[in-house]
Amino acid sequence: MDLKEHIQEFIRHLEIVKNASKHTLRNYHLDLKAFEAYAEKQTIDKKLIRGYLSHLQIKGGSKRTALRHLSSIRSLFKYLLKEKKIKENPAAEIGSPKLDKPIPKALSYGEVETLFSQPNTRELMGLRDRSIMELFYSSGLRISELAGLNRSDFNFRARSLRVRGKGKKERIVPITQNVAQWIQSYLGDARRLEPGKPHTQKDPDAIFLNKWGKRLTTRSIDRLFKNYLRQSGLAGNITPHTIRHTIATHWLENGMDLKTIQVLLGHSSLGTTTIYTRVSTKLKREVYERSHPRAKKR
Repeated sequence: MDLKEHIQEFIRHLEIVKNASKHTLRNYHLDLKAFEAYAEKQTIDKKLIRGYLSHLQIKGGSKRTALRHLSSIRSLFKYLLKEKKIKENPAAEIGSPKLDKPIPKALSYGEVETLFSQPNTRELMGLRDRSIMELFYSSGLRISELAGLNRSDFNFRARSLRVRGKGKKERIVPITQNVAQWIQSYLGDARRLEPGKPHTQKDPDAIFLNKWGKRLTTRSIDRLFKNYLRQSGLAGNITPHTIRHTIATHWLENGMDLKTIQVLLGHSSLGTTTIYTRVSTKLKREVYERSHPRAKKR
């Protein structure tokens, strides 16, 4: 197999037929030239391709880099098979390297207090923002779930919310008395109905409104968090979703079981929830101290 010639032909195909961008062409060309240099007159089969992926990681490449190279190699041989340049695709049976899931960031209790102290709750928008923060931390809602909340979803007496999650699946989420009071205070604030003001309520169904009286969007929630983060001086890439990770971690640290956390967060799989066990080093230490037969001083 003349791999060099096949690569050149494939790149021309991407450029002329697929109208690929210069950036795409460059990436394919670099990946495949590196593979060509490694193969160098060897028989190209799945063993050689697996060896190449291992070679990339031994040289210090990440699993994501190996995955990108594999994608380029697969595309090449898929094209060659379609054009009947080869009889079998040597990359067909090679599984993709599993990427490590990044550990979600969680705030400390002190950082939570610092962030939540930023809104000026004497103002209507500040009262709204503090209510949002408290609700995120109490319930672990997704940002889209919070933005979609209606008044009819809020049950003050039962201290619960009806939430529509992914796939429009509904679940009932309990909230603390503290959060229920924050939401009730915001909903009952007379300034929501001030006549002639820009912020006067124009969407009677939505709980959280923007400064024009309409339903607050996910983009606006994200933006207001960024503003408060700048004020608070908290470092790192913290988003509303960070608060979801934070309460899940704190639940775990305080003894809540994973199955309950799964239900509260609306995860379809328990496997998604188990990532929080990697965050909670405090919990690991406590379990270690309780379980180790010689952990206590004698």
